[in-house]
Amino acid sequence: MNAKTPSRKSGPGSADQAVAGASSNPVPVPGDKLERARQLLDGGELSLTELSAAVGLSASHLQRRFSARFGLSPAEYLAQRKLGSLRSALREGNDVSAALYDAGYGSPSRVYEAGAARLGMTPARYRSGGAGEQIRWSVTRTALGLALVATTTRGICMIELGDDAAALEARLGEEFPRAALERVDAGRDEFLAPRVQAVADTLGGGAGEVPVDLIGTAFQKKVWDALMKIPPGQTRSYEEVARQIGSPRGARAVAQACANNKVAVVVPCHRVVRGDGSLGGYRWGLPLKETLLRRERAA
Repeated sequence: MNAKTPSRKSGPGSADQAVAGASSNPVPVPGDKLERARQLLDGGELSLTELSAAVGLSASHLQRRFSARFGLSPAEYLAQRKLGSLRSALREGNDVSAALYDAGYGSPSRVYEAGAARLGMTPARYRSGGAGEQIRWSVTRTALGLALVATTTRGICMIELGDDAAALEARLGEEFPRAALERVDAGRDEFLAPRVQAVADTLGGGAGEVPVDLIGTAFQKKVWDALMKIPPGQTRSYEEVARQIGSPRGARAVAQACANNKVAVVVPCHRVVRGDGSLGGYRWGLPLKETLLRRERAA
């Protein structure tokens, strides 16, 4: 999974684009403490305590108001700013190691410790049907049957499973009715071909790296991020995932986020079960969920 970001950039992957609601707010008046907090985060790494002291708000008050305005907590905003800078540096051809350290990661492993989920298409653009997005897609046969693989320039945005290619294409159109959808022959497209192959390998039980462009709310991304940290062969209950992401009463919302996952297997919602160990639900059917878990446990 790839992620990259230097200090402050505008353009794809920047914190300004990551925070969908920021651009829709009126120009901040002088003394706007929330805007000041955002500017401080753009300039460096501050803890919530340091940030609250710098802008003169209590930590809890700052956390609540910052999240309400920008759609992300201060910590989430900082993480996405760093990732955006890293992406920009690598697109510009910078050395990988230098880009990592310039973006504020002490070591390459910190990129993965920061979380697997990455902001790509904003929730606002997703709600508008993907208007302005360029999405390439292809259907390939895998160990789990037919799979539609769709990708933006940032990564895989959809892996849909089924046995009817036309139905898979219809689902893609329903998800992104206003995006520019381009079907390509995966074997002849330099960008899509390796991504389709990586998805096919993963669906076949391999451990290929699949860059993803996860599209959803901040809460959903937090859930999906937690799911990608569950080791193969293990499971977590909805309640355990809710506690892990700091929402101990959010088991039902976690289940809903799993149901809204559009990236089959790579975002492993099949590893989430009920508290009593029963399978619960699965977007692609319980028989497949059972098959995936059995295969992972046997590996």
